[in-house]
Order: sequence, then C-alpha cells, then structure tokens
Amino acid sequence: MHSNETMKKNLIMFPLGTVGRDMVYTLVTNYLLTFILFTKQLTNGQLGAITAIMVGARIFDALNDPIMGDIIEHTHTKWGKFKPWLVIGILTTSVVVWTVFNVNLTGWKFVVLFGFFYFFYSLTYTMHDISYWGMIPALSSDADARNRFTAKATLFAGIGSTLAGIAIPMLTTGQYALGGNAKTAYGIIAGIVCVLAPLFLSFTIFGVRERRDNLTDDENSFSLKAIFNTIKANDQLSWIAVIFLIQQIGNGLIIGGLGSTYIYIEFGYNGGLYSLFTTIGMAATAFLMIFYPAISKRIHRKPLMKIMLYISIAGYVLMLGSGLLLPAGDMAKYACIVLGYMISNFGQYCYYLIMMISIINAVEYNEYKTGRRDEAIITSLRPFITKLSSALTAVLTSGAYMIFGITRFTNRISEYESSAAAGTISETEKMDLISQVLTNVQRSQASGLLILMTVLPCLMMIISYLLYIRHYILDEDEYVRICNILEERQWEESYEHN
Repeated sequence: MHSNETMKKNLIMFPLGTVGRDMVYTLVTNYLLTFILFTKQLTNGQLGAITAIMVGARIFDALNDPIMGDIIEHTHTKWGKFKPWLVIGILTTSVVVWTVFNVNLTGWKFVVLFGFFYFFYSLTYTMHDISYWGMIPALSSDADARNRFTAKATLFAGIGSTLAGIAIPMLTTGQYALGGNAKTAYGIIAGIVCVLAPLFLSFTIFGVRERRDNLTDDENSFSLKAIFNTIKANDQLSWIAVIFLIQQIGNGLIIGGLGSTYIYIEFGYNGGLYSLFTTIGMAATAFLMIFYPAISKRIHRKPLMKIMLYISIAGYVLMLGSGLLLPAGDMAKYACIVLGYMISNFGQYCYYLIMMISIINAVEYNEYKTGRRDEAIITSLRPFITKLSSALTAVLTSGAYMIFGITRFTNRISEYESSAAAGTISETEKMDLISQVLTNVQRSQASGLLILMTVLPCLMMIISYLLYIRHYILDEDEYVRICNILEERQWEESYEHN
C-alpha cells in the first residue's frame, strides 16, 4: 500500500497530467468537424466520406483499444507498464494532430489525408489515453480514494477542455481570429495545444508512483481471444459499456458541432458568443468536479442519477422552449439557451462521472469472478466508448447538416475564409460577406438543429438511466461486499504460502 505522502503526491501529479491531453481531445473531437466545415469547401459526398472515415476509424478502435489494453498488461519495464506508452502516445499524437490542422489541401486530396490522419490518431491517442485512465485502479483499490482520483482527474480534464473550449472558438471565428481568418487560427491553436499536451503529461510520467503489490507475473502471449473473453465474462462491464455509449452519444451532440453551428446561425458569426455558451454551460460542472466525492458519500449512485435526470430534462425543456418561442437573434433567447445548457450539462456530467466509476469498479468484479484484474483491458473500454460515441455523434451531426441544407451556407463561409487567408479580401469584407450568407438561413433550418440537439440527448439520457437501474448491480454495498471477499481470499492465500 502507498504511504499518505505518496497518495497526496499522486493526487496532485496524476490529475495535472491530463490538462493538455484534454485540450488536444477537445480540439479534435469538438472542433475538427467545425474546422473542416468552415475552412474546406466540400461537397456532400466529400463530407459523407469524411464522416465514414471517422466511423470506420472508431470501428478499428473496437479492436485497437482492448488490444492496446492487453499490450499494456504485458508490458514489463523498470518504469512500469503505463508510463512508456504515455510517452510514446503523447508525442506521436502531437505530431499527427498538428499536421492535419496545418496542411494546405482541399477537396478529395484533403479527404485522403484525413483518412490517414484519423487512422494514426486512433493508434496514437489510444496509447496514452488507455495508459492514463488505466492507472487509476493501480493507484488505489479503496473506493473513496478512487472517487477522489476520478473526480480530480476529471476536474483537471475539465479545466483543459474548458480552456480549449473558451479559446478555440473565440480565437478562430469572427473578428478575433488569429491571423484574421479561421484557417491560420486553427493552425496556430493546434501548434500550441500540441506543445502543452506532453508538457502537462510530464507531471504524471515523472511524478506519479503506482502500486506494484497487486501486479501479476503473467507472461502469456498476446491473445485476442483472451481480451474478448474478459469482456464477455464480465456482464457488468458489458452492460455499463452499452449504457455509457448511449449516454455519451446524446451528451456529445451539442459540443460535437451542432451547438456552435446553431449559435453562429442564430446569433451571428461570433466565436465569443460560442465561447460564452460553452464557458457558462460548463460552469456548473465545476461544482461536481470538486464536490462529487463528498456527494457520493451521502447519496448513492442510482438515486443521484434520478435527481440528475430530472435536472437535465428541465434544462433541455428550457433550451427548446426558448429557442422555438422567442424571436431569432434576441439576446434574452440566447441567455435562456445558455442557462438551459448549463442545467442540462450539470446532469449529464454527473452521469459521466458515475459511468467512469462504474467501469473502474468492474475491475474488482472481474477479479471476483475470474481471479484476474485485467485493469488495462477493462479500463480500455472507457476511451473506446468515448471515441466511438464521438464518431456516431459526427454521423448524426453531418447528417443534420446535409438534411437541413447547412453545408450550402458553410461552403460559402469557407470560401470567404480562404479568400481572407489568401489576402484577396480584408477581414472586414469577410465578416460582411459572412453576415449576408447567414441572413439567408431559414427559421426551419435553425429550429431543426435545435430540436436535434435537445430532444435526442434527453431521450438517450432517459434510456441510459432505465438500463442502469435495471442491469447494473455493482452499487456501493455490493462493491464493498466483493472487496471484502477479495481481501479474505488474499489473506487466505498469504496464510497458505506462509
């Protein structure tokens, strides 16, 4: 077991490591599609190809993530099994991400490059993402300590994603765009976050010490069958994977592109407005990031989910009602939509924390049933689900753009952004031309985006709650019972050896 001094140090160094990683993740997951829409002139076929590539890459991750988890399980170095992959993964991810945001290609040439990018990004990000979150079970088996590690890590992940969420739209869209146009601005932003990511992860690499007392000397060769047997044998892991995927698809619709596009269409091409939208929307989650461990001691997960479900429904109703009933462009309407997003996001984020802990707790359940912990394999499902949900969210988002005819307007905006980057028009002329484009967007088109990004997340949250209540049995009492049994087994094994 770790000393109190080591635990305190880990509680500082481990969370700090994810700040830069989540800046990169936010850039790619939340703004890559926006970057493409507003800087590349694409046909519906090309946009469809890009969407298909994203889905295909995530299907590839269906194998890649658990395979990476198994590779980590069989990594034995003097630095442990996690840290070598943290180093390799974060450095290669930075190179790949910087490249896609700075290459000067359009049309099908860009689509081909995008295919290579997403393939390599799937490989490189998986390396450090699974390694990072896979460390939590190796830092402590105490339920309260895991809650603290999870809450603090998600707090700093939230800090990284929030900082990126504030800066990226403000500095890439509208009058404050770096270099006077979106194309140049995204390239600069990508360079900054790709430097910050490895710097922040250095805190974890050099400052965290994981437990080694529960590691096995299993040197069995890599086996796909073993990976899928682990997942198949753990019914709780299988259920929480399905539940988490449903919830995350709904949760990602607003920040995955629909939110920014709706704000620009409804209130003007101003990145500051979307930055304010995401900042206030995420503000309420800071409360959970800090106080979730204390809340979890007083309210068990299932009752807490019910409370958060009602809170989120109220937020979505406020967004939808104000968006449909109040006049277009009205700032009171904007304020109501922002407030509604903050309320709904509060409940969604609590669900995210609960899903994270539910997956991690499946490690002890796996040991209870099979005698093996398989930490990296089990925790590899969390990043896989997150990435798969982002791809499916992109399908819904791209489909909405094509159904509601949004690409017709974004292609015009992209044309003017490219002209500004080439210096053929001034920044002021660019903004005037884009404003004229947005005046042609029909009310029905904006309302369609609003309905999709409020009603669908609400329904998916309800479904995930009902499935969790019915099928996930690892509540607080059951988890404690299993841990006690495992401790008794360890004591008996130790007694027999002695």
